[in-house]
Amino acid sequence: MITKYRKFKRTSKIPSSLRTIVFLISGVLILIIIGHLIISNFKMNQKRAEFNSRVDSLKQEISALEEKNKELKAQISWISEQEYLEKEARERLNLKKPGEEVVAIVPQEQENKQSLEAVESKSWWEKILEKLGF
Repeated sequence: MITKYRKFKRTSKIPSSLRTIVFLISGVLILIIIGHLIISNFKMNQKRAEFNSRVDSLKQEISALEEKNKELKAQISWISEQEYLEKEARERLNLKKPGEEVVAIVPQEQENKQSLEAVESKSWWEKILEKLGF
């Protein structure tokens, strides 16, 4: 059986100019969507870089704080020792061990202050006359 080949003419109800406009509008919309996705991806990469730098700075801060924590723990162990307690009691509370003698040294500033007060009590006329030898 042989069939006849018919040429079908494409008949559409939409005019070709309208089809072209719809095609252009859909193409523009697709380009807008792609552009928006590219811009969003770029912004997300920027934020990711900011967060990574923030994470690095926080890691450095954590390591510095851990080091300080170790130092403070070492200080705590030193402070709790008997030797440190004796030293602080002697310096701050002026305590002594049984059988020890404490020597107090008076600073020379007190003597200098007394002589300065005597000089300052004189008037400036008396000071000038004293220098001139009267």
